[in-house]
Amino acid sequence: MKPVIFCDFDGTITLNDNIIAVMKKFAPPEWEAIKDDILAQKCSVQQGVGRMFSLLPSSLKEEIVQFLLDTARIRDGFSEFVAWTKQQHMPLYIVSGGIDFFVYPLLDGFIEKERIFCNRADFRGETIQITWPYACDEHCQNECGCCKPSLLRKLAPKGAKTIVIGDSITDLAAAKLADHVIARDFLLEKCREFHLPHTPFTTFYDVIDALKESEVIA
Repeated sequence: MKPVIFCDFDGTITLNDNIIAVMKKFAPPEWEAIKDDILAQKCSVQQGVGRMFSLLPSSLKEEIVQFLLDTARIRDGFSEFVAWTKQQHMPLYIVSGGIDFFVYPLLDGFIEKERIFCNRADFRGETIQITWPYACDEHCQNECGCCKPSLLRKLAPKGAKTIVIGDSITDLAAAKLADHVIARDFLLEKCREFHLPHTPFTTFYDVIDALKESEVIA
């Protein structure tokens, strides 16, 4: 049975965090206090992200998408990584705390929509409302928004090895469940702290090399 790969989006596939970029560009100053509450765990990711986007008028949708298409950068080697996983017949899922209206356009041409799991946006009201199609299952009470450990439990066949690729606090719970983690930045520090089996990466060429060398796929 082939291992199943779960890859983060913001800060992993893209070089920067797109939600933060959107807030810096379009949101009133109140967004920063909400971000600080999330980082201090005074509110859940789901509550905080919902509150931040509710600061933005729905009329900004197209402008936000164009801004990210113009400014977001895909990490080197991602296209080759997706092609390599297909050659190896390894299931690859993108699991993202980002929002569909910008995640889908940024990944267009790289990977099929049905392999992307992220939050959704509703533009029918005056302000942007976020919905949560992949909320926590009965094993998680963290109000993750897009719950990565829940998706790992749901999508990985019983007995399959699992690999998590990520960079941040939102990837940690899934990383603790994985057989191997490919990590950078905050997640790399936590893998070292918790002695999780891991490999550091900078580009997706590093990810391909790590997967080739990993005992998980040997």
